[in-house]
Amino acid sequence: MNIDHNALAAKTETRAQYAAQREINATVANEDAIIAQALEILARRMRTSGVMMDSPQVVRDWLRLRVGGKPHEEFGCIWLNAQHNLIEAGEMFRGTLTQTSVYPREVVKEALHHNAAAVIFYHNHPSGAAEPSLADEMLTRQLKDALNLVDVRVLDHFVVTAEKTTSFAEKGLL
Repeated sequence: MNIDHNALAAKTETRAQYAAQREINATVANEDAIIAQALEILARRMRTSGVMMDSPQVVRDWLRLRVGGKPHEEFGCIWLNAQHNLIEAGEMFRGTLTQTSVYPREVVKEALHHNAAAVIFYHNHPSGAAEPSLADEMLTRQLKDALNLVDVRVLDHFVVTAEKTTSFAEKGLL
């Protein structure tokens, strides 16, 4: 019987590589789950301790942790009371790699549900480009107009990437 030792070695190496890749994937999935749990604990503590979202840097840091590295677009809101203490924060709409559909009616309903006095919008750009698009500016204007009707102030809108955040307020886009 003739055994091709090179083919056998290659097959064994391929199996070992496959097993190693499965182990890496499981580790990454476990790390992602741990990070998600940590972010949820952080958000819960921020709500219960009355954390103030009173500076762009506080918001930036929180957002980069929350959505900076996500592979899909996410639009969310940070709902604040009259003293700018956090009421609730989180994703409202999830999209694809390049876009998210946002419905102003749903944003207004959520503002009323939380009895919010103010809001900060955020969405991420998985592409890494932190500059707001014309569509981002138009949407922000629409949302601001809709929320103005129910006395909810739009304080800012952040575009978030893994490396950078851009503030609409700082750019004079509000």
